Amino acid sequence: MEERQDHATRTISIVMIIALVGKVLGLYRDHLLAVYYGTGMAANAFNTASRIPRVFFDAVFASAISACFIPVFSEYLTRKGREPAFRFAGCFITVMGLLSAVLSVLGILFAGPLVSLFADGYDAQTAELAVSLTRVMFPTVLFTGVAFSFVGVLQSLGEFNVPALISVVSNLVIILYYLTLDQQFGIYGLAVAFLVGWFLQAAVQVPSLRRLGFRYRPGLELRSEGMRKVFALMLPVMVSTWVQPINLTINSKFGSRLYEGAGVSAIEFSTNLYLVIAGVFVLSVTNVIFPKLSRLTGREQEGEFRETLRTTLHGCLFFVLPMSAGLMVLSRPLISFIYGGGAFDDFSVSITSQGLFWVSLGMTGYAVQNILSRAYFARQKGKVPLAAGAASILVNVLLCMALAQKMGVAGLALSSAVSSTVYALLLDIPLELRGEGVLSRSFLLDLGKMALATALMAVGAWAVAGLTEGLLPGKAGELLTLGASAAAGVAVYFPAAVLLRLEEGQLALKMVKRVWKRG
Repeated sequence: MEERQDHATRTISIVMIIALVGKVLGLYRDHLLAVYYGTGMAANAFNTASRIPRVFFDAVFASAISACFIPVFSEYLTRKGREPAFRFAGCFITVMGLLSAVLSVLGILFAGPLVSLFADGYDAQTAELAVSLTRVMFPTVLFTGVAFSFVGVLQSLGEFNVPALISVVSNLVIILYYLTLDQQFGIYGLAVAFLVGWFLQAAVQVPSLRRLGFRYRPGLELRSEGMRKVFALMLPVMVSTWVQPINLTINSKFGSRLYEGAGVSAIEFSTNLYLVIAGVFVLSVTNVIFPKLSRLTGREQEGEFRETLRTTLHGCLFFVLPMSAGLMVLSRPLISFIYGGGAFDDFSVSITSQGLFWVSLGMTGYAVQNILSRAYFARQKGKVPLAAGAASILVNVLLCMALAQKMGVAGLALSSAVSSTVYALLLDIPLELRGEGVLSRSFLLDLGKMALATALMAVGAWAVAGLTEGLLPGKAGELLTLGASAAAGVAVYFPAAVLLRLEEGQLALKMVKRVWKRG
């Protein structure tokens, strides 16, 4: 058991490191966009144009690949063997490729109405630019569909490093464009660079697929057992996984009505940074755990399934709670350090940091919803996530309507945070009522200990931030504040966790002692 846990920890750690590199490069990519274009017309139009195909992919294909394909493919591997599983995968990839190609064509043809739907607050010039960029970027749906299908195959076969690496490849392409060709080709060239990056995300996985014995063979066996299961799961899973992309779209729509359209970029930049911080950890965990949960379901190992779910949630919350508090405390210096400068002026820093502060309040809900939804999908059950997702979207819409004009970007971010929390609660309640959940007296007690340690950490980080602010000018001063505050937070949180006898704190202490003994 301990050996399996160590292997899982190593796998998650490696994936997390690779994902962190990709996310850091993504932050630098966004930094270049902010410095070059600020929150002006070109940036707003580009953010909308890049958002539209991502929303359609997330709403239609991401759910099918992550939540429908992997459980069924894992079941094929467990019960029928590799050849039938590979035939099913070939059919699935063919169907996804055809559907994404059709969607790309429709997106190009109807780019105008889509921009009006996603950002109805733009002036005519910004809207026209957004339409043109949308037509250039919509084929990313096709490349993304193929790339993520390959990811599903590799993760099911136990290969996690290469799928984690794909964002590194695309971000490097885009960064290289900024540094070499942006002055010559401008915002349209940037859109093409995104296309190239997504194509390479698919291409870079081919050698690993071949090494593991997978050969793509086109097929359209739509009535096969595997495809019937995928289609049966797809609709409820699609609706349940629409929450994040649809909520981001709703927030952007309301953001286009704020600050002459600058609310779009403020929401985009703050959300991207939030998802970098949260996603590196949460998605690294869920990407590794989900195939395991699917295998345990296929083997009908319910006890180990529940224990895996409990351990995952417990460990995830141990890290997510202080991360959430840290982002709230350091929202302004962090936004200023990463995006500030050039065209990204003090006003842009102010509204974007407000967005980051309030959206970070929902990080716990974001983590819990991602883990619990995977538990439902591993069991090939999508009705509860469907209902919970629909309720969450409704909550976000109502709160945006109530708070957008009163609080600006802060109100939109708060709406998103509350929506994530509601989604997480609605996923957990049915599990607890059926006795399939993880909440217990000891779990809740540990959660209280984590909250106490987090509060102490936040006070320490806030105090150090106040003491170091302005000691050095410019970026050096911001880096000093961020580094010193983060160090203070770590120095408070982990000793507090050890004193409160949290198992993750005890594990961290053992690791430190082990390293110390080794010299």
